Amino acid sequence: MAVTKKSKKILSVDIGGSHIKATVLDQQGKLLQDYERVETPDEPNPHNVMLIVQDLAKRFPEYQYISVGFPGYVRDGVVKTAPNLGTIDWSGFDLANEVEKVLKCPTQVVNDADMQGLGVVSRKGLELVITLGTGFGTALLKDGILLPHLEMAHHPFAKKMTYDEYIGENALVEIGKERWNNRMKKVFVVLKTVFNYDQLYIGGGNATKIKFDLDKNMTLITNKDGIRGGARLWD
Repeated sequence: MAVTKKSKKILSVDIGGSHIKATVLDQQGKLLQDYERVETPDEPNPHNVMLIVQDLAKRFPEYQYISVGFPGYVRDGVVKTAPNLGTIDWSGFDLANEVEKVLKCPTQVVNDADMQGLGVVSRKGLELVITLGTGFGTALLKDGILLPHLEMAHHPFAKKMTYDEYIGENALVEIGKERWNNRMKKVFVVLKTVFNYDQLYIGGGNATKIKFDLDKNMTLITNKDGIRGGARLWD
């Protein structure tokens, strides 16, 4: 049977610094199966990560397309940087081609924050998506169209620290939730001033640790919200 837009099923994979998650979506982004997740390997090189992606794919018997969100700078499916996977082995690795070759389905790979952004935005105005996890991810969209990915995580923020160093997972563990929340308040002031966004979406595992009131145009999102972006890659 030919695959129509209505029947299209997409395997959506989210590779993160702590976990790798996957589910199958329909074309509208609806989860057809609860998403599965496993821990990212201690040695997160391409070989070990690909083994996990293959194992996750076996848990979803039917799909025709694959979308992958990756924690780094990705261009045309090729990984350029992967700072939170702690290895230089990723530089120049054609992840889209490798997944396509192994799983035998058309594949697109984008930055993980970009994919999350596609899954949550309203497609109206300038919308900024940030993810608070192992590091600091960002995606910027105008009327639902992804703008060139900016590696804000590595931009200096304060005292010669980058955003990653200032509010990443290591900083949270080192300084505690109260001081981390104070830092997040400062970050939000800067983001509001620099981007003049219409809406800000805040995701990632550490988003739930924010303990202060947010502006009306700031919204907390979940990993399930974000993984739906895998469907919009194939719109």
